[in-house]
Amino acid sequence: MSEQEENFEQMLNESFRTIHTGEVVEGKVIDVKPEEAVLNINYKSDGILTRNEYSNDNSLDLTTKLKPGDTLEVKVTRVNDGEGQVLLSYKRLAADRGDKKIEDAFNNKEVLTAKVEQVLSGGLSVNVDGVRVFIPASLVSDSYEKDLTKYQDQEIQFVVIEYNPHRRRYIGDRKQLLMAARAELQKKLFETLKVGDVVEGTVKNITDFGAFVDLGGADGLLHISEMSWGRVENPKKVFKVGETLRVLVKDIQGTKIALSLKFPDENPWAGASEKYAIGNIVTGKVARMTDFGAFVELEPGIDALLHVSQIAKEHIDKPSDVLKNGEEVTAKIVDFNEAENKISLSIKALLQDEDTKKKEEENDEDVVSVDVEAAIAAQKDDDQE
Repeated sequence: MSEQEENFEQMLNESFRTIHTGEVVEGKVIDVKPEEAVLNINYKSDGILTRNEYSNDNSLDLTTKLKPGDTLEVKVTRVNDGEGQVLLSYKRLAADRGDKKIEDAFNNKEVLTAKVEQVLSGGLSVNVDGVRVFIPASLVSDSYEKDLTKYQDQEIQFVVIEYNPHRRRYIGDRKQLLMAARAELQKKLFETLKVGDVVEGTVKNITDFGAFVDLGGADGLLHISEMSWGRVENPKKVFKVGETLRVLVKDIQGTKIALSLKFPDENPWAGASEKYAIGNIVTGKVARMTDFGAFVELEPGIDALLHVSQIAKEHIDKPSDVLKNGEEVTAKIVDFNEAENKISLSIKALLQDEDTKKKEEENDEDVVSVDVEAAIAAQKDDDQE
């Protein structure tokens, strides 16, 4: 090489800056292939950005993400790969920045927002600028959730409660944010809520004894006995989670709220004393049976007891021997307890009344018959005279 050529090369090298491994540089894309891109980084050699150093998606086609003329910041991973090329990484730079963002959030107790990338058996994995943060299932919600799949691809808020860059361990907590928000809502709710209010709520959970209704800050219990003026056998067959209900606040004890769907103006027992007075004849359907009797629904919300001893004139061992659910029966009201909303029926008494009436009618016919015969005899006596 001539002295002139050496001087030219030296001048050329001096015109480019010096770069080091780990340095962040800006490059301009000059060529893109599906598996790699070439960047001008203002160095004597171009930089190579492979698909694996751009993304964790091994099937990604770089031509769908980059085009000649694009500029982006990258991290230098090797100044000379043995062939004079500079190796670059986009995802490592993103990870470094994501790591710093997580560190700052951890130190400052900052709330982060990130997209759920994966639903795991033990929780959620979210992505913060290329860094994965794990949120355990117990810290996802302020209530137990069996199925977390609804969070897939959703953006959620959380705080970082564990930051360990050496082990690449980052733990998030969404539960405490929900609890704090709920506590604030609860405070506002109890400032205005009072017994007798009618409010709207969402069914949150259903058990055999009732349903818990979210009133926006606090849950109220809708006990099975308060679900209807009638009888509810199984709350799970009547309500479903997520359903909106209009409920009556029946009682408030501290933070415990008792709810009801038995609105006073819809009480079927109002005015029932006249409609179902003792001696009235009524018709209803057998709603359910026990060993001691059958309960007959006279109208929605009003059931009457037909005791086993009152089903027939003859002895009956159990109601199911002669009755079946849904069967229509007619009976006489033999007792009405307004204080306890209880009505007693009797088919036996009705049958006895019918027997008595029939006998009276037969006696009347006999009396009429005797009178006619007497009149005929008297008439004959008059004729003979």
